Amino acid sequence: MTDGAEQSGSGAGPGRAPAPGAASGAAPEAGAEAGAASAGTVEERRARRFKRRREVHRTARRLARFSVLASLRERLEILEDPDDLYDLYDLDQPVDLYGGGIVTALEEKVAGLLGKEAAAFFPTGTMAQQVALRCWAGRTGNPTVALHALAHPEVHERNAFTEVSELRPVRLTREPRQPTAAEVRGFEEPFGALMLELPLRDAGFLLPTFEELSEIVAAARERDAVVHFDGARLWDTTEHFGRPLSEIASLADSVYVSFYKSLGGFSGAALAGPATFVDEAKAWRHRYGGLLFQQFPTVLAALSGLERELPRLPEYVRHARVVAAALREGLAAAGVPWSRVHPEVPHTSEFQVWLPHDVDVVAEAAVRHAEETGILLFARSWDAPGPGLAFTEVDVRADGLEWTAEDVRTAVAGFVAVLMEEAAEPGKAGEAERAGEAGKAGEPGKAGEPGKAGGAGKAGEAGAGG
Repeated sequence: MTDGAEQSGSGAGPGRAPAPGAASGAAPEAGAEAGAASAGTVEERRARRFKRRREVHRTARRLARFSVLASLRERLEILEDPDDLYDLYDLDQPVDLYGGGIVTALEEKVAGLLGKEAAAFFPTGTMAQQVALRCWAGRTGNPTVALHALAHPEVHERNAFTEVSELRPVRLTREPRQPTAAEVRGFEEPFGALMLELPLRDAGFLLPTFEELSEIVAAARERDAVVHFDGARLWDTTEHFGRPLSEIASLADSVYVSFYKSLGGFSGAALAGPATFVDEAKAWRHRYGGLLFQQFPTVLAALSGLERELPRLPEYVRHARVVAAALREGLAAAGVPWSRVHPEVPHTSEFQVWLPHDVDVVAEAAVRHAEETGILLFARSWDAPGPGLAFTEVDVRADGLEWTAEDVRTAVAGFVAVLMEEAAEPGKAGEAERAGEAGKAGEPGKAGEPGKAGGAGKAGEAGAGG
């Protein structure tokens, strides 16, 4: 995904799926506004809270380093040691010029990992997927793309498929789960391509089983449709599927992968598939403005992620399951009347946490708890899918491997204690601001993404309560 403000229109931030069984379309609550009116507007308070969250993220114990909250210095650590970079690529080679050189090396590496004939580097996933599906539309003669209503292009890309690439998306289902083979087989109109987002981020980073995925693909083949994987986080799926990347990718005609989701790169994406298809995609990349003068910093960061992070992803997924179970146990032990860790057993290293409180109350409690204890349990922003509900995404990376289940349960207990204070006196945090900390509360307000499931703005980075 790019997803929301944290992914600049391609994919990070809380999941957007409606709560299981909950109606979508509700606007975020603004219950904290009245209690802290003198601290400024809701948007101003959220903007200040975002700054506080960024500050505490730098020093607090956390489950993952969140690039949106990092400093430039922290991000440049990827390229800090030239000796380490020599292990990735010969730095005495000429720089890339409109591709070639180190860009070609990355493309060949990705093609090999995914078991495809060729791959092309793209500056964004949004561009890569439009190009992929435009190329397939030309080959099949059908511009209709079947996808999920929560798929990234439907929710986060301002109707780019239709407005820019003359594609016609149709929705297989709105249910917060992966499409089924029966839905693909029984869809009421022809389509030239089936696009599957793996994992489906806005439904909770959900994946089918490998057998289910194979059946979905077979159903599309029966309809003479090509299959494209939106694999922004495909790197994270090998543990769940129990298959190597090449076997997973072999089910699709083309695959898009991201270099900053899961791998921690600066940006960038790749599109892999048959050699003739990739050659055509490169021509369209140029037309779309994606043939950049030099790309070596982004490519070096991508190579670093493939070398250093990719081998560790299965371990992150396994530990995310430990963290998720401990979160669920901790919330129950702390007496929270209702909560949801979704999915109960994470399919990837990311999952959702749902709480029955106003989004600004929960967001403030998360930041206050981190400021008071030095433990940032919830680093990402919070979303409001409906009145009195808030949810966020939890990501477990290298930092999180140091957390034991007891560490998580202890952190949950401390967070819930602060949450109860905030819930009892919403807006109490505004007292600190009025006492002289006016530079520290709130998240940057931003209009909810067009077509976003649940209709609510993103908590703090898209108009809810970050």
